[in-house]
Amino acid sequence: MSDWYYSAGNDQRQGPLPSDDLVAQFRHGRIGLDTLVWRDGLAGWQPLGDFAVELGLANSTGAPLPPPLPPSRPAPAAYASPLQSAPKSGLSGCMIALIVAAVVAVPMVAILAAIAIPAYQDYTLRARTSAALLDAAPLKTDIAAYLAGNSTCPSNGDADFGAPGTYAGTHLASITLGTFESKRCGMELILRNAGSDRLDGKKIWLEYDPSDASWECSSEIDDKYLPTTCRG
Repeated sequence: MSDWYYSAGNDQRQGPLPSDDLVAQFRHGRIGLDTLVWRDGLAGWQPLGDFAVELGLANSTGAPLPPPLPPSRPAPAAYASPLQSAPKSGLSGCMIALIVAAVVAVPMVAILAAIAIPAYQDYTLRARTSAALLDAAPLKTDIAAYLAGNSTCPSNGDADFGAPGTYAGTHLASITLGTFESKRCGMELILRNAGSDRLDGKKIWLEYDPSDASWECSSEIDDKYLPTTCRG
């Protein structure tokens, strides 16, 4: 059984841990379906929700289940009175109430679905954007070290840096290194997300500031599909 890693934010990762421990983290609310995970055999980081069926999370909310109901007791036999009136025809008050509740519940379910489905799609796309940034994170250290040692920004093909397409993966089409108009060194990420023109082919720019060893993130992607550290 493969060991798993999960993203704890700020380019930090936790693991390795077996599948059962990963599921336990989810059930205790420490991670969610949009948490990025990875195991051997995956090309890049992916949301935990992509493996809900594999890990048995498909019907799980992470909340504790209620205890089982007590066994039902047989109802006492009804006393048949000779003066009891004959049963009345028609619907009882309880049945009418149930019908009214069902009629009200149908549009309510539709409203909840209309809210929940777009929200799920948004955080799924946001998780995929975060996965692309996490895949590019190791280059931050390499770029900073090259700049410090050579006093110049690396380009694709310099030292141990590959061509843009060599960084392609599940969520990335390419990474181009170089100097921005701001004169800062950094990289341009082009995202890959088949089936979603909201991310596919879109760019993210990461600029390095050596004065405080910080990275500034900007993008042409809508903020709701970006982690908070990359929003304009």
